[in-house]
Amino acid sequence: MKEENTPLIETERLLLRKFTEQDLQDVFLILCDKEANVFLPWFPAETLDQARKHLYDHYVAHYKRPCAYRYAICLKSDNRPIGYIGVGDGDSHDLGYGLRKQYWHLGIMTEAAKAVSERLRQAGGSYITATHDIHNPFSGEVMKKIGMTYRYSYEELWQPKNIRVTFRMYQLNFDGQDRTYAKYWDTYPIHFVEEGIGES
Repeated sequence: MKEENTPLIETERLLLRKFTEQDLQDVFLILCDKEANVFLPWFPAETLDQARKHLYDHYVAHYKRPCAYRYAICLKSDNRPIGYIGVGDGDSHDLGYGLRKQYWHLGIMTEAAKAVSERLRQAGGSYITATHDIHNPFSGEVMKKIGMTYRYSYEELWQPKNIRVTFRMYQLNFDGQDRTYAKYWDTYPIHFVEEGIGES
């Protein structure tokens, strides 16, 4: 895969771009929304300093690397972040995303996810995976809409929230290979395939 550092992506309604330190207030609005952060691997931000640390650790620090796909989701109308989407650096190539509650159910995340996955495919990426809590089916619908298919489920003692969560794992192969990323299956003793989950 050719190395790219969060190249600008434009869709019909959105600009997907790098976060900057000038986005701190909008990052805080995204991270402090308790309902929007229920299914995410961190607690809602309570202060600007917490949002600043998140902005640096999850975005600014990664932009110093030769390759990164970590985006602010912005409406073209004002170019202000309303959410985020990115592909992890590890071998899972995990697609993760979040959106402020007031922008849910408008197709925004599907539009962003299609654009990012297509950019990764064009760059020579082999595959992406994504997981969602079984109690968050709307996230799974985004995965289906961009062509990902359900592979298996597994139970994890999720940190830092220290709760047991059953995740569903989806995958999209860009190169036509028949593969399933098996690390979660191999790592967590409680794993299984649910019938009918991959159907729309």
